[in-house]
Amino acid sequence: MNATRLAILAILIPAVLGGAFMYYNIVYAGYAELTPEQVGEIQLVSVVSGEPEPIMLDNVMAIDTVEDGVRISGAISFRACFDAPQSQAMLSETFEIMGDPVPLTAPSWFECFNAQEIGKALEDGEAIAFMSEENISFGVDRVVAIMPDGRGFVWHQLNACGEAVFAGDNTPEDCPEPPEDF
Repeated sequence: MNATRLAILAILIPAVLGGAFMYYNIVYAGYAELTPEQVGEIQLVSVVSGEPEPIMLDNVMAIDTVEDGVRISGAISFRACFDAPQSQAMLSETFEIMGDPVPLTAPSWFECFNAQEIGKALEDGEAIAFMSEENISFGVDRVVAIMPDGRGFVWHQLNACGEAVFAGDNTPEDCPEPPEDF
C-alpha cells in the first residue's frame, strides 16, 4: 500500500467513526425515557382565568435529555405522547388555542411522536394545538396538540423572545428579562 492510500485511510476512518459517534449521541445517548411521575401534570391555559390548569391523561410516554435531574441539552428536547379522555370540542371551549404551532421531530425510536403527521393534522385543522406553558424556560413554550381520536402530543418550541435571542436580535418589548445565566 502506498503512502497516499494510507493518508486517505488515516483521514476517512476517524471521520467515519467520529460521524457514527456523533449520530449515536444525538439520536440515542442523549435521550432518556421519562416515567409519568417525572413528566408530572400536563397543563393547558384556561380561557377564563388565563392560568394553567391540569388536564386528565392516560398512557403517558415521554423523552427528554435529562440525566439525574440535570438537563444535558437544550430546553426544546422534550417530547411526550398521551391519550386524552376529553373531547377536542370540550378542550377548545375551555383552553387557549395556540397560533402557529410547529411540532419538532423526535428520534425515530420514539415511535408515538410523528412530527410530520402532527404537523399535517394541524395544517388540515384536524388537530388542535393549545398553549400549555409560556416560557417553561426563557424563550421556550410548551405546546400540546390533540388529535380527533384523543391522542395528545407535547413538545417545546421557541417563542418570539427565544427566536430573537437565538438569532442575535433585540428581544421584543413584551419579553421577560433573560436569566443572568442565559
